[in-house]
Amino acid sequence: MTGMIQRLPALLFDVMGTLVHDPFFEEVPAFFGLTQEELFRHKHPTNWLGFEQGILDEETLMSGYFNDGREFDHDAFRQMMKGAYRWLDGMELRVQRLHESGFSMHLFSNYSVWYQLIEERLQLSQWASWSFVSCETGLRKPDHAAFLQASETLGLPPTDCLFIDDRSKNTDAAREIGMDAICFESAAQFDEEISRRGLF
Repeated sequence: MTGMIQRLPALLFDVMGTLVHDPFFEEVPAFFGLTQEELFRHKHPTNWLGFEQGILDEETLMSGYFNDGREFDHDAFRQMMKGAYRWLDGMELRVQRLHESGFSMHLFSNYSVWYQLIEERLQLSQWASWSFVSCETGLRKPDHAAFLQASETLGLPPTDCLFIDDRSKNTDAAREIGMDAICFESAAQFDEEISRRGLF
């Protein structure tokens, strides 16, 4: 009897903190000459979320980045962000290997139109499609609707998807709607999780 061929799950990757270094916690405070605590205290509490959902454009974000409306060099800030994006250690190789193994791979990110800066710098689309970015879908993780939209768009039940994200609140939400999920910690831990599922 011929054995059944295991169907490969669609892989849905978070980007910031999972594949790519997030400049917000180091480079952004340094750019403004602030500590991380000071940055959190002085920046507008919701404008970045609006930018991520495509509600605010870039100029509106920059003009209202701080509660006190302080001015700064917008072009320099944008270039600093672009220059700070880099692959997390070991993850480019792993994503490439998964792509070459035949997985359907998609980027599922709470992020703004600046995902295009990440693409310009790192070319993630060589390995995975920018399928679900919050600035275009209008939906942010951990909203269940974001996960359901992703599975419906792919024409797959949630059980045929594997979601990878560094935030437990997001992986918990994925599991609640039936997706398998890996809470990312490191490339080595990711290897263990993938191997445990028999995917390598």
